[in-house]
Parts: sequence; structure tokens; C-alpha cells
Amino acid sequence: MSNTSNMSSMGNDHPTPTGTLFVLVHGAWHSSWQWAPTQRALAGLGAVSLAVDLPGHGFDAPVPSGYHAPGQPGLATEKSALAGLTLEECAGAVVSALRAVRGHRRVVLVSHSAGGVSASLAAEQAPELVDELVYLTSVVPAGRPRFADYMTSPEQTATTRGRGLMVGDPEAIGAFRINPLSADPEYAEELRRAYYHDVPAGSFDRWRHALSPDMPFAIPTTPVALTRERWGRIPRTFIRCAEDWALTPAVQDLMIAEADAAMPDQPFAVRTLPGGHSPFAVRPAELAAALVQS
Repeated sequence: MSNTSNMSSMGNDHPTPTGTLFVLVHGAWHSSWQWAPTQRALAGLGAVSLAVDLPGHGFDAPVPSGYHAPGQPGLATEKSALAGLTLEECAGAVVSALRAVRGHRRVVLVSHSAGGVSASLAAEQAPELVDELVYLTSVVPAGRPRFADYMTSPEQTATTRGRGLMVGDPEAIGAFRINPLSADPEYAEELRRAYYHDVPAGSFDRWRHALSPDMPFAIPTTPVALTRERWGRIPRTFIRCAEDWALTPAVQDLMIAEADAAMPDQPFAVRTLPGGHSPFAVRPAELAAALVQS
């Protein structure tokens, strides 16, 4: 289910208020597409959802000029078309989506992985548009202001996978670049084990080919200033993934603890799902059930 089809299903610019609507924000290199199985499961539970494409993602995702060419010339050096994209622009896309659906009785903002950065800033900017925040093994920049501050912590680096997946110098090309189309079976396997390790190897090609290569440099490096009066007043839930090798359970717990210490008015409700970093690919029905219980 695409972003466009979700919007059209609402019928008009002033939808009749209903129950809960989930606004779903994807993580690095992903798009609204990966939420489709979860959206089908949510619909089966009677829940409405809107999956957002952050700027430079989905069908609009630009790729390096040699990305689809034999040998992928220039992949490690070509400047990213997303190099100038700001975190403010990404958060703005989330705020726009939230405004579009505010006619619903209750709006829950769900983010996955790096999507937590944009979602957090959006909630800080427009807390009146969000009734609850749900972080699905997602970055919470409340205790430390930058995504990168958690990615370099001992809790993350001790057991994480995928550190050898980056292509080129992120600062020079303006993006954290991976190569989902790599013909190297070892690279493809490391990508699977880091982000989709419980997806069978024989099924993973379909998932990796849907990824885009660039995450804007600004996403993990821009500080986010969250306040107790705005972001901190919104009820929040964290859905842990117990065998996550991309954002480890230890760093998930660190983010929860530091956010609760910094913003004690609405401490996290915490739930745990089994498995790895991408439950939308493996257990969408369980994920949908966890969301509707939030």
C-alpha cells in the first residue's frame, strides 16, 4: 500500500473522524513500501494507517548515475543527490502528513530505526498533532541529541553487525551509502544478517532490491533538541526487538533509560517482539497487534 493509495482511501480533504490512525515512518534506505504487509495486518484489525515517504525515498529516491550500470562505476565517490537534504525537510514531511490526518480522533506516530530522528523532531515541532509516539527499535534522540551519539556507544558497537556495508566516505559524498544491488554474495549476506537476519536467505533479494542506496548525511549527524514541554509531554511506547543486530537491544534499552531520565513526565511503556531489526518483513501480524495495543 503506497502513500498515495493511503491518502486516496481517506476520500477527501476533510475526512470523517474515526478511531486511531497510525502514521508510519520508515528507516534508513527504506520507504513506505516496506510497511505494506503491516498495513494489511492493521486493516484486518480495523485500523487505518498512512505510510510516509521521507524526502528522497520511495519512487522519488535518486541513485548514483552508475548504480544500475555494469560494475557500478563511481559508486564510492559520486556526490549524493541527497547531500543537501536537511533534517528539517525530513521532519517537515512528517508534520505535513500529521496535519493531513488530524481529523481522526487519535493519531499515533510510529517510527522505525533512523526514522525516529525525523519523527522525534516532527513531534517536538507539532506535539498537538500527535496523541502517542511509538518507536519500533527506533532512534530516540532525547538523552543524546544525535543518532550518531548512540551508534558509536559501547552498547551499540560491542555486538552490532553491518559496519563494513558503507560504500565511500559519507562526509565526502553527503550520504551514508550502501549497495543493495551488490553482486558480491558475502556483502549481500552481511546486509541480510545486519537488518533482515530472520528473513530466509532465499527470500532476501526481493527485500534488498527495494532498498535505496543513500541515507542523507544530515539524518544521523544533526543534533535534535527535544524539550520536556513539547516532545516530553506526549505518551510514548517503545517496541524492542530482542534479537536486533542493527540497533542492539542494549542500545535500545539505553535510549529508553536516558529518555525517561531526561523526560520523566511520560515514561516509555515498553513491549518486546522476538526477532531482528525488521519485524515488518517477518512478523507483520505480530507487529500490527503490538501497535493496536499501544
